[in-house]
Amino acid sequence: MIDPRLITLRVFSSVGTVARTAELTGYSPSAVSAQLRELQRSLGIKLLIKDGRGIQLTVAGRHFVAGLDDIVTQWEQLRASALASEGQLQASFGLGGFSTAAAQLLAPLAEELHTVRPHVQVQLMEAHPQRCLDLLLAERIDLAVIVASQAHGSIDAGARFEQTVLLDDPLDVVLPAGHRLALNQTVSLEELAEDPWITENEQSVYRSLFVSAFTSLGVTPHIAHEAIEWETMIAFIGAGLGVGLLPRLATLGSVETVVRRRISGTAKPSRRIVAVTRKGGRGSPLIEESLTFLQRTAESIISQRLTEELDG
Repeated sequence: MIDPRLITLRVFSSVGTVARTAELTGYSPSAVSAQLRELQRSLGIKLLIKDGRGIQLTVAGRHFVAGLDDIVTQWEQLRASALASEGQLQASFGLGGFSTAAAQLLAPLAEELHTVRPHVQVQLMEAHPQRCLDLLLAERIDLAVIVASQAHGSIDAGARFEQTVLLDDPLDVVLPAGHRLALNQTVSLEELAEDPWITENEQSVYRSLFVSAFTSLGVTPHIAHEAIEWETMIAFIGAGLGVGLLPRLATLGSVETVVRRRISGTAKPSRRIVAVTRKGGRGSPLIEESLTFLQRTAESIISQRLTEELDG
């Protein structure tokens, strides 16, 4: 296996602090510092230099870390191909994802694996997309489900991760049950241009999707309230405070004071949900099996929700 000290070094190079590295790897800060010092000494390369009260990589250290990507990828490929050659499965399997994905996709996957792969120890971790990438890098998880645009670290560059598209998750409009358009099967954003809107804060990806959709129409919407959680937004809408957008993967629940409608017209915002693995590990039998399950489950949920919540 790859020397754990090299993994620690890669994580440190990504997050930049010993404290954050310790939190991600599961080591204590003192253990992280000791690993980095021991690695530097054993390699005979000055990897680190003091930076105020902390440390940072030297030029040689950054060069060394850049070369590790290829080595780790080759290791992941070797491990995956060895497992696939005889249909073996790894003993433990870590899964991470943002809240909706964890509840709607990863929990069913964990249940399925518990049934068909009872000897595999599965661990679920709910985390925001960037943390999922960090956990993958730290080898705390093996597969993550994220909203692609929510990860600040690039997953498109291909140096450390590879991704599989699970679905393009359309956003639907949620209206108070007594809204003037509540009986319509579909609603365009143009028809709601004058309504008060409830959305997330300005730093969120959903606010960006929201603004982009209206910008394409040449309309400036009135944002009346902000809510972080879907449940909070739905409660605000149920109280008649405005209207909002909800990803189709997210459940509306049994709230009777709101209705969910598909968006018609030219502006139809959606979010891309992808599964991410460490580069080279895509061919592992357990990862391949999990990706197939996730794609099938995502498609089923979207189709079923169209019938149950949108047309019901």
